[in-house]
Amino acid sequence: MGIRIIADSTTEITQKEAAELNITIVPLKSIFGDKEYLEGVDLTPEQFYEKLAESKELPKTSQPSPAEFEKAYKEAQANGDKIITICLASSISGTYQSANIAKETCGGDIWVIDSGNTTVGEQLLVRLAIQMRDAGKSAEEIVKTLEEKKDTVRLFAVVDTLEYLHKGGRMSKATAIAGTLLKIKPLIAMQENELKLIGKSRGLKNAYKEVFKFVDSEGGIDYSMPFAIGYTGDIESFKQFESDAKERFDGHEPIVSIVGSVIGTHVGPGAVAVTFFKRT
Repeated sequence: MGIRIIADSTTEITQKEAAELNITIVPLKSIFGDKEYLEGVDLTPEQFYEKLAESKELPKTSQPSPAEFEKAYKEAQANGDKIITICLASSISGTYQSANIAKETCGGDIWVIDSGNTTVGEQLLVRLAIQMRDAGKSAEEIVKTLEEKKDTVRLFAVVDTLEYLHKGGRMSKATAIAGTLLKIKPLIAMQENELKLIGKSRGLKNAYKEVFKFVDSEGGIDYSMPFAIGYTGDIESFKQFESDAKERFDGHEPIVSIVGSVIGTHVGPGAVAVTFFKRT
């Protein structure tokens, strides 16, 4: 009997990593034409970006069904585990709703947490939950801490274009047009459970500087907690951002993740992000 942590695949934690961390990842889906892929199972991030470059139409994405969460819950309950589920922000996906429907079906000690975040921002809460579980904290203690700390997670990103966010229905046409000009790189953030345009910068070098100005404006990074950087598409385009970021991390090593097919569909290739718990 223990604590089973369950999260969705937009955390960018791979199935292999999940097995090593003793957690369960429930995959979302990417749909190219009439073919459906389970994120991180049937389609790696690298394969996804290759397909995205070749595709004439933007793929669709789909949340897990309640039945898929129910399967994960029943496997954990068969082992006598209490269950903590951490989900993609309910404001941008129905994943949280599916997890709650499954909770009602299965009953028992199940907590479902709306991360209010996405991708590597959501991953930080999962990493914190794992740390607390491995330190012997109770399920109740973990849930209480996650609910308290989730509002201190910050995610700032530079995207190559807002076209993907607009086409995927995550940003209005007016906002996308305002943020997409020649050589202008949009800066976005998770704010009030939504992806918002927070600034624009000419060229990547300046955009990266602006990202860290936003980090500083939040009072800096709490290095006692997990923090991460992430990217979409080719790792070569990420190396400069990684180098700039590590210079600012005072020797602390971030988690580094490639963003998978679901979030990658909505932000497109060439995006980078930094996410952290702000100092309180």
